[in-house]
Amino acid sequence: MYNYRNHGLSIGCMLSGWDKTGPHLYYIDNDGTRVVGDVFSVGSGSTYAYGVLDSGYKYDLTRAQAIELGTRAIEAATYRDAGSGGVVRVYVVHKDGWTKEIEGLDVNKLHY
Repeated sequence: MYNYRNHGLSIGCMLSGWDKTGPHLYYIDNDGTRVVGDVFSVGSGSTYAYGVLDSGYKYDLTRAQAIELGTRAIEAATYRDAGSGGVVRVYVVHKDGWTKEIEGLDVNKLHY
């Protein structure tokens, strides 16, 4: 993406994976910025998601707790921000690949 700076792109994404040293999470944007971290939220609804993540994240979450926290963060972002979609999809990245945990859960049904 660095080669396309100043070409009108607007990208903010998370990249996650697992290698022999363990799990990794990066924030990457259209300026070529790459930041490693434990928790990220990107997009126009990210401030709503951060409110949920900041209040519920801890390093030793169980898989079920992490899925529930991620679901609540996505719900907050997509319900409050019209540009953020309207469905929740949750994938878990692990040493053997990834697993689809939640697919297409309607935010309005979840919220109400």
